[in-house]
Amino acid sequence: MNLTLATTALKKYFGYDQFRPLQAEIIQNVFNGKDTLVLMPTGGGKSLCYQIPAITMEGVAVVVSPLIALMKDQVEGLSANGIPAAFINSSLNSDQQRKVENALLAGYVKLLYVSPEKLVSQGFQPLLKRLKITLFAIDEAHCISSWGHDFRPEYTQLKFLKAQFPGIPLIALTATADKLTRKDIVNQLGLEEPAVFIASFDRPNISLTVRSGQKRFEQIISFLKQHPNQSGIIYCLSRKGCESLSEKLNEKGFKSDFYHAEVPPAKRSKVQDDFINDRTPIICATIAFGMGIDKSNVRFVIHYNLPKNLEGYYQEIGRAGRDGLASDALLFFSYGDLISYREMFEQSDASTEQKDLKIAKLERMFQFAEAPVCRRKTVLNYFGEPYDGQCGNCDVCKNPPKHFDGTIAAQKALSAISRTGQRVGMSLLVDILRGSNRREILEHKYHLIKTYGAGKEFGYDDWLFLISQMMHIGLIEIAYDDHNCLRVTDAGQKVLFDGKQVSLAMPEPKTRPGDKMAAPKVVEKSKTQLQREELLSRLHLLRRDLAVQHGIPPYTLFSDVTLQQMTDARPLSDAEMLGIEGVSERKLQLYGDAFLQEIRQFVLEKTQAGERIIGSTHYISYHMYQTGKSIPVIAEERGFSTLTIMNHLATMYERGELFDISAWVSPETCDLIQGALPLFEEPYQLKPIFEHFSERFNFDEIRWAIADYRKSDKKPA
Repeated sequence: MNLTLATTALKKYFGYDQFRPLQAEIIQNVFNGKDTLVLMPTGGGKSLCYQIPAITMEGVAVVVSPLIALMKDQVEGLSANGIPAAFINSSLNSDQQRKVENALLAGYVKLLYVSPEKLVSQGFQPLLKRLKITLFAIDEAHCISSWGHDFRPEYTQLKFLKAQFPGIPLIALTATADKLTRKDIVNQLGLEEPAVFIASFDRPNISLTVRSGQKRFEQIISFLKQHPNQSGIIYCLSRKGCESLSEKLNEKGFKSDFYHAEVPPAKRSKVQDDFINDRTPIICATIAFGMGIDKSNVRFVIHYNLPKNLEGYYQEIGRAGRDGLASDALLFFSYGDLISYREMFEQSDASTEQKDLKIAKLERMFQFAEAPVCRRKTVLNYFGEPYDGQCGNCDVCKNPPKHFDGTIAAQKALSAISRTGQRVGMSLLVDILRGSNRREILEHKYHLIKTYGAGKEFGYDDWLFLISQMMHIGLIEIAYDDHNCLRVTDAGQKVLFDGKQVSLAMPEPKTRPGDKMAAPKVVEKSKTQLQREELLSRLHLLRRDLAVQHGIPPYTLFSDVTLQQMTDARPLSDAEMLGIEGVSERKLQLYGDAFLQEIRQFVLEKTQAGERIIGSTHYISYHMYQTGKSIPVIAEERGFSTLTIMNHLATMYERGELFDISAWVSPETCDLIQGALPLFEEPYQLKPIFEHFSERFNFDEIRWAIADYRKSDKKPA
């Protein structure tokens, strides 16, 4: 199967003209029946990688999803686009499940979402065997790996799929997985020579900021005042902290609610529903909230406490800005957070190996918060994506620290790692560099290597500071599966042996300023900006009202990106509306008239008020004509020639407006002129056609014949 069908489905059902990077290659791999591992950041378009094949292939795709809320959200979104989808999980009663099963067996469902528990249950197996399955998609695939940040034992049972359904392609998808987790996913699922697609983890639209935990509440209030009426999530470490913070925000006039595991199910469902439908903009929650929400217009994520690891942090901030618009991620941290997590890990029932892994990743998270290194560079290097530049959209880049030529310091550290056989952790490495007589150093004869004591110019904390930077810029990595020993990366080898230069931030006291925000400058807005904001606000209100009428989340109806494009382009016809990203044929049919009417009304109101609306002149002439005014009257009132007004009407006719053109050109004349048009090239010039017919037809007749030709698709294939 070729990608032409996939591209057609993309436009028809989702309203997009082209695929994002890697999507087309992944879809073709699935078409070819191959196993696939996909790593894409949250909001990167993972779902389309299996949804498009499911739509275009004969049969049903089975999607394994970990959360009921996520399944519901996905199915609602697909249904809104006219795609038959369903889910089977514990939220359905027996009658509801039977109806879904009947629809599956009748071939009416293209995508079936199930939980891993349901998929592996004995009662579900007979149904699977009776279905014509096109593919299996394992969403949140990192859950299958014990090295992942969100390990779920029930996922490990999914390995039966390759044994019992040979020949059916399996696509595993995740947003956050380091090298070790990726390898484990392939092994655990038994993927057969899978193609591995790793999209860029970069989310440049999210501004990353890290601040000291002092006066967190005051800083949050300041932040929220600068982001009025925006949807956001504030993650807290404790359940009590969620409730307390929500209460204090409400007292300050911010509408918020809280969500955690001890909230009764009915209340949790309402909180989530209110957030999805834009009734409650701010949710204070533990990390239990957000994974099952595909809400595209979350504008900020705040971490009230330090996350447990970089994987969790990046997945959670990825819930902001899924539509690609500018969003913010604000992280607070303190040593108290570090101590709380360590105590939690030590008291857990996990194995020693798992405890050590969690602690190592926690420490890496804390180092990220402390490090004076571009935040984006740090995260991308952690996930194995080299990033040499400075993002310009994080707190470090906006307020850069003082740097020095750290090449010699880096070479000392990298050389010591290599000379110890890459068998040491960070603490032991620092002691070697500083010439310590620590017992382990003497036992392993590390005091005999050339770099022993070569780093006495820096103190212990300073070396920790510098080595952390070396990790964050990709010179060193931690082997979590080998006692957390340090490894020199390929980039580190270039520093060690090829003389590549390294710039490091100067060691300084660890206390960071409170980053008090300066009052934003008041800039007077132009007339165009004010018009744009007014129309966008009207479209947001219309979307909300229509969403309530249809019982769906507003962002499912049209995304913020789509509304912004409508605001900028101001489409005035069906054809123009279909050119807006995110407007599918189904959505045009359901909602197009309402949005076109709102935009047209806005244009008319502004015109009547004497304001100029760029790009809307054709519609204004057309509207005046529809009210019964003649072309000469319109031309006089608007200050244009009659030929210009005629062109306006012809343009609107080409765009799909229906009205009788026989007053300007007869059907017979139209046919004669159109018969000669293949002799000429677009854009058609009136004079050559006029001369071709020896001045037999006037310019108005020619112009209308061309408009009818374009409108009716009478061009030869």
